[in-house]
Amino acid sequence: MSGKPLRAAFFLCGCAAFLNLYATQGILRELAAAFGVSAERAGQGVSATTLAVAIIAPFVGAIAAPFARRTVIAGAAMMSALPALWAAHAGGFGSFLAARFAVGMLMPFIFAISVSFIGECFSRDEAAEVSALFVAGTTLGGFAGRFVTNACVAALGWRQALDGVALLSLVAGMAIYAWLPRDVPTAMQPEARAIDHAAPSRLKLLARPSLLAAFGFGACVLASQVATFTFAGLRLAQPPYDFGTAQIGAIYAVFLLAMVVTPLAGRVARHRSPRDLAVWAAWLALVGALLTLAHGLVPILLGLALGSTAVFVEQAAANAFISQTAGAARATAIGVYLSFYYLGGSLGSVLPVPGWRLWGWGGCVAFVIAAQALAGLLAWRFWREGARQGASPGEVRALLR
Repeated sequence: MSGKPLRAAFFLCGCAAFLNLYATQGILRELAAAFGVSAERAGQGVSATTLAVAIIAPFVGAIAAPFARRTVIAGAAMMSALPALWAAHAGGFGSFLAARFAVGMLMPFIFAISVSFIGECFSRDEAAEVSALFVAGTTLGGFAGRFVTNACVAALGWRQALDGVALLSLVAGMAIYAWLPRDVPTAMQPEARAIDHAAPSRLKLLARPSLLAAFGFGACVLASQVATFTFAGLRLAQPPYDFGTAQIGAIYAVFLLAMVVTPLAGRVARHRSPRDLAVWAAWLALVGALLTLAHGLVPILLGLALGSTAVFVEQAAANAFISQTAGAARATAIGVYLSFYYLGGSLGSVLPVPGWRLWGWGGCVAFVIAAQALAGLLAWRFWREGARQGASPGEVRALLR
């Protein structure tokens, strides 16, 4: 149950969860030309996917409950190839958006159920290690989806590039099905049982200022992330940079920093309050955003790296805070948090458009600064220092994206 194939399977679960999610983020010019829309509107391909995740995330546990974990995770990964192919060969922009929405409806069944399954398959100590592998997989999957798409566009075209991502999803799903255990273990950790049996009212959760602030915090964080990397590609495609599609795809390599940052954030969260982590990460994000206003390529890339690193730390802080604060209502709180988080992501490629049209990259940076400043303010004002302690680094990492 704890061999290398099983660990590799959970790593692949993370990859599969994010292969399709942002695959179209770096090919907005190609999509705009193909469908006769503006590049800004083409960014709705990302918004449609994250909006679908926001809608379905709170209900994934109840929908998947009657089925075996392996069947749900692997099935969702393999089935995601179908809407990916639909998007690749869509005849119109409306059909393309519908396909991207369908992709988003499947993604939560991979990552949410994977997080739950890790806690059931491994002891507390082992779960920490496997959760780190899972998060590393999400990071690699998010990078690979963007990079593979952009790298293939120049040689094959964007439709064939998305075909490639669909194929990767299918292969990953098949490997997950082969390596995950057939049956759900009967012995569950005490904290997992407590979560499973909790059924608090969502209205009561939303009425708690601290948790409501955490939900808003998540929305601001992903909105800033999506805005940054949606419009950074458009900026670098313009003079004097004139990046090609493959070069734009390469900038997403800054996400690989999360493979180092995530375990470190989990360790730091054990000794510092989530509020401290969140506030300092928000400051880091503000510095990164300001650096991207420079004209040199090096400070721009450094700013993007700092901004993306800050977002992963903020995610760790938010999930640690919810884990410590929500108690037995943790599962419901995380589901609502994910809904807000991805709703923010869907708005991140839409709300900055007026600023982008009026002031270019400076308008986008103004949006990112506002979102991160609001996130930091929410954490500083509403996250209580006296939150219940007891979330292990493994629990923190297990709850990440």
